[in-house]
Amino acid sequence: MVKPVRERRKYIRVGTPLTIRAIIGKSSVQELQTTDVSPIGLRLVTSESAVNVNDEIELKIGIPGALGPVHAKAKVIWKKKLSTEDGASCNIGCEFTKIEEDNKNTFLKYFCDLLYSQGKEA
Repeated sequence: MVKPVRERRKYIRVGTPLTIRAIIGKSSVQELQTTDVSPIGLRLVTSESAVNVNDEIELKIGIPGALGPVHAKAKVIWKKKLSTEDGASCNIGCEFTKIEEDNKNTFLKYFCDLLYSQGKEA
């Protein structure tokens, strides 16, 4: 008998490409893309050397239809290289550490709208 894989995630993730402007360290600014989002964080694709686990990053998240970007701070929780080649991109998982209430409301409304639209498509 095959044992079912136990899901370790506490929150559902929704695949969506959002453009992120990330400030890593004191001055390194990068335009990044999300692969998925959750209520407490997101997954980004970046260059392998750009960021490390436990780094704090500042995010400006472009939400479709919003008046401006959502500003948040996040911590890199995990990092996984996408291939064994030198200089390959990697996925990083970021957990929000600070997000102001109005920005949080904008982000969570967008997240709920994504869930609703995916439910309608199923």
